[in-house]
Amino acid sequence: YIADRENQRVQVFNDNGKYETQWVNMSKAATICTDNFSNNGLVYVGEYFCGIASNDIGTDLGPRISIMTAKGELLARIGRESYGDESGRFYAPHGIAIDSNGDIYVAEVSWSEFGINLEPQRELRSMQKLIRTEKN
Repeated sequence: YIADRENQRVQVFNDNGKYETQWVNMSKAATICTDNFSNNGLVYVGEYFCGIASNDIGTDLGPRISIMTAKGELLARIGRESYGDESGRFYAPHGIAIDSNGDIYVAEVSWSEFGINLEPQRELRSMQKLIRTEKN
């Protein structure tokens, strides 16, 4: 899986490097992680906000985490609202990992994307852990 941020897609290749398909209708897909701890084959995609500044209060435009099947079927999204410090809201997901409990770790580039532009400038959260509360 390749997160292709500027083309707003995920490209999928097989184990031999042969192109298979692409997933579209993404925001700016910036980071991707597969769940290697379970047999569910889930793929987690961290997406930046995709739009113009006047749309930054809209919903479902990112920043967000999309949870998908290995075939690209969207199962859920975390971060429906725009930017924020609250749990489950993001600034600019830049790295993602899953642990054996299904908890999600998201690293963000919050300073260069937002903190530096605030008046006064301030540090923002750059990492958050989202704890899985329900097992399938």
